[in-house]
Order: sequence, then C-alpha cells, then structure tokens
Amino acid sequence: MKRIELIIEHAVKTYGGVRALTDGNLSVRAGEVTALLGANGSGKSTLSKIITGLVTPNGGTLTLDGQQVIMRSPSEARRQGISAVYQELSLIPDLTVAENIWLGHEPLRAGFVNRGEMRRKTQALLDLFAGLYQPNLTPDALISTLTPDERQIVEILKALSFQPRLLILDEATASLDSQQVNRLFELVARWKADGMAIVFVSHRMEEIFRIADRASVLRNGRTVGERRIAETTGRELVSLMIEGATALDRDRAALVSPDQPVRLQVEALSTSVLHGISLELRDGELLGLGGLQGQGQADLLMAIFGAIRSTGQILISGESAHFRHPNDAMKRGVALVPGDRGTEGLLLIRSIAENLLLPSWSEYGTPVRVARSRADGARIAEEMRIVMASLDAPVSSLSGGNAQKVVIGKWLLRSPKLLLLNDPTKGIDVGAKAEFYVLLDQLRQAGTAILFYSSDDDELLGLCNRVLVLHDGRIASALSGEQLTRENLVGASMGAAH
Repeated sequence: MKRIELIIEHAVKTYGGVRALTDGNLSVRAGEVTALLGANGSGKSTLSKIITGLVTPNGGTLTLDGQQVIMRSPSEARRQGISAVYQELSLIPDLTVAENIWLGHEPLRAGFVNRGEMRRKTQALLDLFAGLYQPNLTPDALISTLTPDERQIVEILKALSFQPRLLILDEATASLDSQQVNRLFELVARWKADGMAIVFVSHRMEEIFRIADRASVLRNGRTVGERRIAETTGRELVSLMIEGATALDRDRAALVSPDQPVRLQVEALSTSVLHGISLELRDGELLGLGGLQGQGQADLLMAIFGAIRSTGQILISGESAHFRHPNDAMKRGVALVPGDRGTEGLLLIRSIAENLLLPSWSEYGTPVRVARSRADGARIAEEMRIVMASLDAPVSSLSGGNAQKVVIGKWLLRSPKLLLLNDPTKGIDVGAKAEFYVLLDQLRQAGTAILFYSSDDDELLGLCNRVLVLHDGRIASALSGEQLTRENLVGASMGAAH
C-alpha cells in the first residue's frame, strides 16, 4: 500500500449566506487514526466531504502527498485511494449485498459482470465480520431484508472494496453492537499497521480514547485545537468542542412516588422478538431500557405504538390500548421518536416547517390555517433552539443534532402524555445531548411518562429512575437505586444476573 499524507489548510465553505467552514484545518498521516471531533454543525461533515470530493471548498488548500489538489468528485477521490463510510447509509435497498458493495466497479470478464467473482469477493469481505451477523446475510441477500447493524457492516465493506489508502469512518459504530465494534477496532488496528490512514468521527468519547492517536477539534466551522490522545483527557476535548456545561453533570432523578398515576401498563407482551414483557410506567417517570443492541428494545417501543403486531395486553391510564395503527396511539397521547431519523423520522426532501407540523396537520383545518401553523412551527423551533436558515429550508440541510431536534419537536406540538424514545441521541454531539437532557427533565417534571431506550450506558445511569435490561427479548433485570450501577447494567446486558 502506497503511504499517504493529506493536509487541509484554512478551508472555507459557504452555502448561500451560511458558513459551514470558516477555517478548517486537518492533517492525516499514514499509519495513524485521527479523530475528528466537534458539535453538530461545527463543520466535521463538510471537512470530510471536501476530502472525498462531495464538496468543493470556496477557499483554502488541500495537499495530497506533497501536491496541491482539488477533489472534484468522489470517483476522483477514490482514484487517489480515499474512501468513506458515512453516518447516513448510501445502500440501495432493492439491490443485493454484492451488487451494493461493487456498484460502479464490478469485476468484469469479457466485458460483462463476473457475478461468480463478485460473490466470491463479497464473501471474503463478509468473513471479516464472521460470526457477528445472522446467517441470512449473504452476498445474494437484499439490503431491504437486513437489520441496521448488518447494513452498517455492508456499508463498511463497500468502502473497503475500493482498497483505500485513507478511510473516513463517520459514526460507523453508531448502529453496531459491542462485539461488532470490537471487531471493527481490531480491523482498524490491522489497517493502521499496514499503513492506512484513518479519520474517525464519533460522539462516544470512550471510542476516541480506544482507537485514536490524535484528535482534531472543530467548533463553529473553525479548527480550535489538535491534541495527541495520550496527552489529553476527555474533559479537555469536550471543553474545546463546546462552550458550557457537559451533558451529564446532573444528579439522577429520584424515583417517582407510587402515588403517581400509572400511565402505561404492559403485560405478557410478545412479538417475533419479544417474549412475555411486562412493565409499569407512571406519570413523571423516566424509565430506561438497556441491554445490547437488538435485544428487543425497538420492538417493544414499536409494539406499544401500534407499528408492529403483538400479543399480550397494553393499558393506557387503565384502559385497553392495544393499538392496531400508530394513528390510534397518537389519538391517545402517545408519541414515538424512532431510531433512524433519516428513514423513519423525517421527510428529507420537505421543509423544516412541514416536518415539524407533520403529525399535527389535522389540527389546522381544511383549508389549512397557514398563519397559525407557521406560528406554532416557529415557536417549537425556537423552544428547541434549532439552528437553521429558515423554516422553509429543507430539513436535509440541518446538522444531525438539529435534525434530531425536528424529530422530537414535531411531537411536542401534540403535548404527548406518553413519550417513547428509541436511542434518540445516537449520532448527535455533546452540546445537543445536553440540551436534550434538559428537555427530558422538563417533560418529566411536567408529568410526561417517558420510556427511553439508549445504547449509551452513561445516559441510562445518569438520567433514568429505573432501568429494565433486555436480553434475548426478555427482561433480564430491573435495576433501581443502589442496584443501578454500571457493573450490574453490563452484567445484565450480557445475560448475567446482578
């Protein structure tokens, strides 16, 4: 592998009147992992896209192997040995795993696609994660049949198929379980030893300190510092990233009084994944769902919301509420913030205003009372502190954290009594998380009952009154008070009793 060195100096990028980058700087060297850190909207994605040719800067220089260059397209970047795994997946659902991985550079024989060779090469890539995915993940499997973690694996393998000298991993671990993350990090160590340069973007500080050699920090479109990981601390990096308090500098909320009304009661709930789940949630309570990813947490939330079929009993405020459709749940004051904002939470081609008002259009009559609807949209956008050009801008123009605020904000217009949250802070920065935690506390104090799944143990430990840990579709442990510790949480996640 030919070794690589890439340097970006004083990069500037504007979109109309909005400056995404004002002074972006980054150096990437062969055989190193460089962590790219910063709050959502700080310019990380823009800087990454300049490297991969998706974005052309308005100013600054990019030097590759000692020569100043301009990456005019992703294909040009790939010819230079640069490939990327982005947070928003680029896979085509109706194509197979092999077709997605090799799209645009299929192995040929006599001018035609050599499908046998393509399957063989795909299986060799899949073997890198052997034993960490279901048997249905084969070269001929359709992407639409795969789970989120399997799709993320395919996205990583697609980037690897170009045999890059420089690999950008943008939130590549967000959808992976702990064993898959460990395997990816083993591979990163191997690639680094072989001379690959790696840019690693993650909002999980523990991952940064496990894998990175250096960290480059952006804030408000400007590179504000670079640190060697061995010579810094998480607190120092966070202080560079944001201005203000860190996310979990708070005491865990006290257990809710047994005198509070029971908002949600679930008895013997089962799906194809769940097996006899029972729980109780009171007004003003923040009940956490823990466990390794894919143990049934999402199914539980979707079943309560009426989005998937289930058996068993669901009661809302003591009345039967086994919803057949999410519309039925919405009418009973139930809201769901889904785990994949791109495909389940937002209409990416529509405006911010339209997305904020999506669940509430029926409230504005026919014809729609435009002035009232826009006033409500503007109010929620202000309350959520959404950083945007205008309400009419496409929601796809927002950073990850601001897009997630839209997903949550659209439900707050309906003043839900029961809020179901599926890993709502996945892929957003520490600043946006801090604002979200304050919002959760306000909702809880106002009496909203909240059922909250998080893949981040620190969130569960720092925020929740109680945590139910799921393992293989069952509640493995119910933790509260002195029992709610990291050791017990991890142990129950792995199927061990506390």
